[in-house]
Amino acid sequence: MDGEYDLLHHGDREVGDGLVDLAVNVRVPEPPEWLRRELAGCLGDLAAYPDPRAATEAIAARHGRDPADVLPTAGAAEAFTLLATAFGAGNAAVVHPQFTEPEAALRAAGHHVHRVPLSAADGFVLKPDAVPAEADLVFVGNPTNPTSVLHPAAMLRQLCAPGRLLVVDEAFLDAVPGEPESLAVERLPGVVVVRSLTKTWGIAGLRAGYVLAEPEVIERLRAVQPPWSVSTPAAVAMVACSSARAVEEASRLARAGERDLSALVSGLRALGVEVAGVPRAPFVLVRIPGASRIRLALREAGYAVRRGDTFPGLDTDWLRIAVRRDMSGFLAALRDVL
Repeated sequence: MDGEYDLLHHGDREVGDGLVDLAVNVRVPEPPEWLRRELAGCLGDLAAYPDPRAATEAIAARHGRDPADVLPTAGAAEAFTLLATAFGAGNAAVVHPQFTEPEAALRAAGHHVHRVPLSAADGFVLKPDAVPAEADLVFVGNPTNPTSVLHPAAMLRQLCAPGRLLVVDEAFLDAVPGEPESLAVERLPGVVVVRSLTKTWGIAGLRAGYVLAEPEVIERLRAVQPPWSVSTPAAVAMVACSSARAVEEASRLARAGERDLSALVSGLRALGVEVAGVPRAPFVLVRIPGASRIRLALREAGYAVRRGDTFPGLDTDWLRIAVRRDMSGFLAALRDVL
């Protein structure tokens, strides 16, 4: 725990037997059948050491990048550790509230971390001038976990500066129809994009993500990456989930998720619940006085939601709720406990 926030607390700790999981942002309960077939088909190859070259090429093609711009990783979390390790103990800034693994990795690697807090009063909108000029490594989520806010690409570009590396966590951007405001589609000086495949495709247990950056950045990360950290099944999943068919399916899922998100936000506001900002990701951040009690009461009613007070900048009045297809039962339970 650092600064009174448990940076290592994640939504999986909230889940329990018999509970409807609204605490973890993995969008489907299991991988689709076509992906399970691909994974099953590689089991006979497990005696050989993994080779990520096909995954690298598939990811590059998916984003229109050169393979030299791509590094497959064991999920986004490994990418944050590699970045913190490869770029030494410098002056880092983390825009909060956001996913806590980047800060945890930075602190473990000896970086001085400056927290850049965004305000609930204006919907957690990013203000580039709030980032200290001396920060040489800056982390921001887009859309941000847990606020669900999508920052304009033009605003993110304002964070670029000579001698600075800007790391944009786009783990949930494929859940936003059209992937707007992405910085993944072109090589930008000093910009690193981190992506995850685990959320959309229900493969959190497989650990599959990747980094997009300039080749010299990729080489520095590869130099500190443990050998064979990306398993054969993870590499197979990267190829399959980067195909044109998979990208189109993800787009359909994103459009359906947007409708589910709208229904949830409407239902919450009808109950008088404050929904933060303008949610765009498959989760919402809400503020309810006495949210700790509400969270426990919801557990008694059969629903697990994510506490917000482990995110720097939030307190015990905040909860994060994952979007699912039918939230009517949850909304009824919430109405009863409010």
